[in-house]
Amino acid sequence: MGPLLLIVLGVAALGVGTLVLRSFGPRFRVGRLLAATPSVTVAEAIDLASGPARYVAIRGRIDAEDEFEDDAHRPLVLRRARIQLRTGSDWVTVDAHTTAVAFDVREGLDAIAIDHNALDAGLVVVPRESVGTAADAPDRVPPGTSPEVPMRLVVEQVSSVEHAVVLGVPVLGSGDLPTRMTAGLGRPLILTTLEPAEAMRILAAGGPRRPLVAAMALGIGLVSLTIGIVWAVLSITTLTAIAASPAASAAGGDPRSSGQGPGLVGEPLAAVALVVAIGLVAAVATFGYVRLTGGRRQ
Repeated sequence: MGPLLLIVLGVAALGVGTLVLRSFGPRFRVGRLLAATPSVTVAEAIDLASGPARYVAIRGRIDAEDEFEDDAHRPLVLRRARIQLRTGSDWVTVDAHTTAVAFDVREGLDAIAIDHNALDAGLVVVPRESVGTAADAPDRVPPGTSPEVPMRLVVEQVSSVEHAVVLGVPVLGSGDLPTRMTAGLGRPLILTTLEPAEAMRILAAGGPRRPLVAAMALGIGLVSLTIGIVWAVLSITTLTAIAASPAASAAGGDPRSSGQGPGLVGEPLAAVALVVAIGLVAAVATFGYVRLTGGRRQ
């Protein structure tokens, strides 16, 4: 097995890992942002609203003046219900309805409004599901839908008694609008009432093995690519050193290396270049891993 084969294997494994992660659709991007977005306090987010746009995360308690109740009399600030039909291995939304009121995220005495109208795939909460068939709600599905098609009702809601993590861009208010967190810089507004680890499990729902497959593929890819490149650099360096020492080769090799050629002995520049190359390979591999996995939350 030569270095080229290892490099090809590494690139292929990285490609497979990336494709598996991309198969999660918008949830993959939400997960990356949850993992990598730097956190600030609510007070700092309010101050950032008056400067250059920045995408940040805040934590705090949800608060509202006009909550509404669900069937269990919980005080809610947002409730989203979706009717979905089974199409192959996927669920397709055919009807959606959202009820929401203005609410803030508070930290101590500081509060910042949340632009709930900008929430889409960025809402990450524990969903409540009810499964049946299209015959259970014939007026909520497209005309001509077979009554036997599997259907489910997915309800996502946010209560005013919960704490939340919100990711977005703080912007100054205008008119009746207060300073608020919203989508921006090409990134979505994200709100979750869960800890990051639990939020990741919710985002990976429907494909519990895919994150493991992606992690294995990325790990194999990085290791194979690193070994293959280092092997190739070592081979090229050795061949260059041998070619540059014809006298030693004619005499039967370097006496310090048992007749096997000069290697790196007496070649300080080649040794330094090899160390630099290995460092660059490690840096590139680390950067690729961070970019693919979303990095570490600051």
